[in-house]
Amino acid sequence: MRITLVEDNIGLSKGIAYRLQDAGHAVDVLHDGAEASQFLATDMSDLIILDINLPGKDGLEILRELRARDDPRPVVLLTARTDIKDRVIGLDAGADDYLVKPFEMDELEARVRALSRRRADKSRQVRNIGPLQFDVAARQLTAADMALDIPRRELSIFECLILAEGRRITKPALLDHVYGTGADVEERVIEVYISRLRSRLKPHGIEINSARGLGYQLQNKPAP
Repeated sequence: MRITLVEDNIGLSKGIAYRLQDAGHAVDVLHDGAEASQFLATDMSDLIILDINLPGKDGLEILRELRARDDPRPVVLLTARTDIKDRVIGLDAGADDYLVKPFEMDELEARVRALSRRRADKSRQVRNIGPLQFDVAARQLTAADMALDIPRRELSIFECLILAEGRRITKPALLDHVYGTGADVEERVIEVYISRLRSRLKPHGIEINSARGLGYQLQNKPAP
C-alpha cells in the first residue's frame, strides 16, 4: 500500500516512515501543509497520515479540502491536542481515525491495518489472475490455497501490476509505488525485481510483459 505522511516533526516523520516501509508500504513524506495540499490533489496514495499543526496550512484545512472534492481516502489525524472537543472537530471534518501524540508505533501500524482492511472491503478484496489469488488487505499471494513466499519489494511490484488491471505501469511509477515519490533509488533496481518476480511467476503461467518506454503488465499464459 502507498501512504502519504504529512508531519513537520522531522524525527517523528522519519520514525513513522521507517516503520511503515519495514511493513512493506511505500511512503511519501511531506513537512509543509501548503505543499502537501498541492501534492494530495494529484497523487495516487491509498491512505493519508496527517498532522494537524503544520506550517503553511493546517491539517484540518487540508482534510476539509479532501472531503470537499469527494476524496474517499482514509485519513489518520495526528495531534498533540488532548481535548476531546478537538478530536470531535477532526472526526467531523472527515477523519477516519485520530491519534494523540505521543503514541506507540505499534498502535499506528494497527490503525493503518484496520483502515486498509476497511478500504479493501469497500472494493474487490481478492484479485485473481490465472491460478493466483492476491488478497489486497492482507497483501498475500496464494496458489491453490498455499501462500507464496515472495519478498516484500517484489510483492509490492506485483501488487501495483495486478491492481492496474491490464494497464501498463511505467518503471518510474513502479519505483514510486515501492519506495515512495522522490526516493533516491535508481530505476534499474526495478529491472532486477522484475527479473526475479518473473522467475517466481513463470511456474504458474503468469508473465510480465514489457514494452520499451511504455512499461510492464501482467499476462496470464495458460499452458497449451
